[in-house]
Amino acid sequence: MAHCPFDFFTDRKKHTICLVGGGGKTTVMYELAAAWAACGRKVLVLTSTHILCPADGSFAADVPAVKNLWQQGSYAVIGTPELATSKLTAPPQDLYEALKLQADVILCEADGSRHHPCKVPAEYEPVLLPDSDIVLAVAGMDALGRPLAQACQRSQLAAELLGCSLDSVIDAQMLASLLLSEQGARQNVGARAYYIVLNKCDLLKAAQQEEILRLLVGAGMDEHRIWLRERGE
Repeated sequence: MAHCPFDFFTDRKKHTICLVGGGGKTTVMYELAAAWAACGRKVLVLTSTHILCPADGSFAADVPAVKNLWQQGSYAVIGTPELATSKLTAPPQDLYEALKLQADVILCEADGSRHHPCKVPAEYEPVLLPDSDIVLAVAGMDALGRPLAQACQRSQLAAELLGCSLDSVIDAQMLASLLLSEQGARQNVGARAYYIVLNKCDLLKAAQQEEILRLLVGAGMDEHRIWLRERGE
């Protein structure tokens, strides 16, 4: 069960949340979906890019299947199956339109990172839902101490943004800069509420956690919008 510290998790309001970045977006998305569903909320999960089709029976091909899952106390995943890859792409627009007003919470994986713990988006990324009110940026703390070229998707863009080489080792300041830049994880966020999940924080010593938190808050990020998430939460 997710132990999400964010205000929107318990405010009982309707939210449409897009997840961007790297380092465990899908895991965080499904944990939040399961936690909200366990509280009796009708949760709709989808992607605007690609995600693996879930093997737990939560995929729903149409409106009746979604409603059936909600009645069972489960979240529902919608999308367009790609037979060649076993992945889902964005759902048909008419299906999404038919369900979005009925859902209490909508979660959308709006970015891909090819398993890199962090990333810088291309010009056409992320693909945020127009009606989303929250963007949740995820970064894996296993990026720290690794070369940019190895740990960051679109590392050339990251090097240009940070003014460093591809061989540069990622430190807390670099990661904070990627998370706060409007050419980084905040790209296209606009007026939406912005939150950060620092994933795999159990890999860090307490002093390292305090350092990256200090850097983010010092640059203007609200501390209450930062989740120091450990694996297994």
